[in-house]
Amino acid sequence: MNRNRILVIYTGGTIGMVATERGYAPEKDRFHKLLGEIPELRAPSMPDWDIVDMDPLLDSTNIAVEEWNRIAGLIADNYEKYDGFVILHGTDTMAYTASALSFMLEGNAKPVVLTGSQIPLCEVRNDARDNLITAIMVAAQGVVKEVCLYFGGSLLRGNRAMKRSADGLIAFDSPNYPHLMDAAISIKYNYNNLLQPSGEEFHLRKLHNVPIAVLKVFPGIQFEIFEGIMTEALKGVVIETFGSGNMPERGGKLLPLIRKAADNGTILAICTQCPQGTVSLGTYEVSNNLKLAGAVSGCDMTTEAAIAKLYYLFSCGYEEAEIKRLMETDLRGEVSIY
Repeated sequence: MNRNRILVIYTGGTIGMVATERGYAPEKDRFHKLLGEIPELRAPSMPDWDIVDMDPLLDSTNIAVEEWNRIAGLIADNYEKYDGFVILHGTDTMAYTASALSFMLEGNAKPVVLTGSQIPLCEVRNDARDNLITAIMVAAQGVVKEVCLYFGGSLLRGNRAMKRSADGLIAFDSPNYPHLMDAAISIKYNYNNLLQPSGEEFHLRKLHNVPIAVLKVFPGIQFEIFEGIMTEALKGVVIETFGSGNMPERGGKLLPLIRKAADNGTILAICTQCPQGTVSLGTYEVSNNLKLAGAVSGCDMTTEAAIAKLYYLFSCGYEEAEIKRLMETDLRGEVSIY
């Protein structure tokens, strides 16, 4: 009987790090040796799998658009050779990478599972072993046909995930979308929550490193400080507002800044600082000016997904009006449309 084939892409991150004089750092040879010491990875019930290493291996804090393109390129180059993919990634930016890949892999109909660990595999007590084994099993089973993130017993939609803890073993959550699967004694898929393939032919959309900013609102914010960055060069801004999209007026200094950005063609996407809930521009007077100035609602998207989506839409070459429309449109299960 033929077994499914899985490609494991090792990008770096805590899972494969070892202790050095400068702190934990990735080390390819040591990690490969540790993998060879896990007999379960070669058990008859496991799929056939190969591993490829990115060069250089990186702490995920150093992974950005260029690395997203390289990871997506490895998947695209091997898309017909393998039945699923597992990406070993550091936790700090894993949700950003998962969000980006969900848009870049157009027409994807195979499991792409990101995972990692909070404790390196080299340590006696670690969470790396279970995360790795289960992620490979999920990729091999082929039930999920989208980009997802497995960690701490839960499978989450990639573009709905966010890191919730810096030191907890349940490090990720999906506040605005239910889990795709929960792993306890048995693996239980929540079939109604799974994204169905679009039926389109697979295509890789590489991202352009366009200028995008994130602005987090806080009490007492002085908007004039940000006026210098609101130039024609800035393509998009994700604004993390209070509640359902509310921003302080601050003596009428906000609206001219927003209008200047809109006149420059900058896309302003409004997300909420709240982990759970949705943006509803115009519900309160303090958010109505954003709507009138041409800002678009990020609805219940995570900031990670909103950033990745802006990169993607600009990379597709769409005009400003179409980007605004699509930011409020569900493309990959990243947003709930009420």
